[in-house]
Amino acid sequence: MASGTVRVDIEGHVATLTISRPEKLNALDLDMLKALMEAADAVEANPNVRAAVLTGEGKGFSAGGDIRAWGGMQPQEFGHAWVRHGHRIFERLATLRVPLVAALNGHALGGGLELAGVADIRLAEEHIKIGLPETGLGMVPGWSGTQRLVRRFGAQVVRRMALGGEIFTAEEAHLLGIVDAVVPTGNSLAAAREYAAGIAARGPAAIEIVKLMIASANGEDNGTAVEALGSILAAKTGDLKEGVASFSEKRPATFKGEW
Repeated sequence: MASGTVRVDIEGHVATLTISRPEKLNALDLDMLKALMEAADAVEANPNVRAAVLTGEGKGFSAGGDIRAWGGMQPQEFGHAWVRHGHRIFERLATLRVPLVAALNGHALGGGLELAGVADIRLAEEHIKIGLPETGLGMVPGWSGTQRLVRRFGAQVVRRMALGGEIFTAEEAHLLGIVDAVVPTGNSLAAAREYAAGIAARGPAAIEIVKLMIASANGEDNGTAVEALGSILAAKTGDLKEGVASFSEKRPATFKGEW
């Protein structure tokens, strides 16, 4: 499946989302943000998918937000059409019902690192660099670099990148817990697909539940996690079956407290 500038390919139980704007090192513009949302929706809607991989085409994972796409926006438009819109899409990816593995085949800087941060697992090729250089442009991280990345990587690591402008190598990022493993150049996609296939071989219901539980423990999307888990539990009860049957048959329900 192709959607704008993001491809979705499914092999077995693993979906691969490929950002495809290699001539711009996969820098994100509004069309690409829309395509990412559509790709996330396609993965979410496919019951056969149990894990997903996110990568970039060519030499880059993602150079972040395309300055030409937002540089001329007025402040209000920038805040709403760019930052808030991007936040919604990144949140959609972060809360996919299936685990997401990022294959960092190129540098992940600024919005590119924020995009990598939505993944549950990150595998980085040994040559890449990682950082949040926005303050060097007089800008701040806008797609949850100071929020999700702090929760997932720790405040001090984000301070070093966003305040100090430090750029980390893949090995440094691994030692700091930003990426989960470093692989040889050219191997990230194969490694990510192998990791995702391992996830897909495990109990899919248990995997989905554990992902929600971890998100809740990490202070992410607590409301959705609690209500999703509660709804799944309620949907399996005999009481719900009786409630639906009584509604259809236009009679009072006789609940037995059946789980």
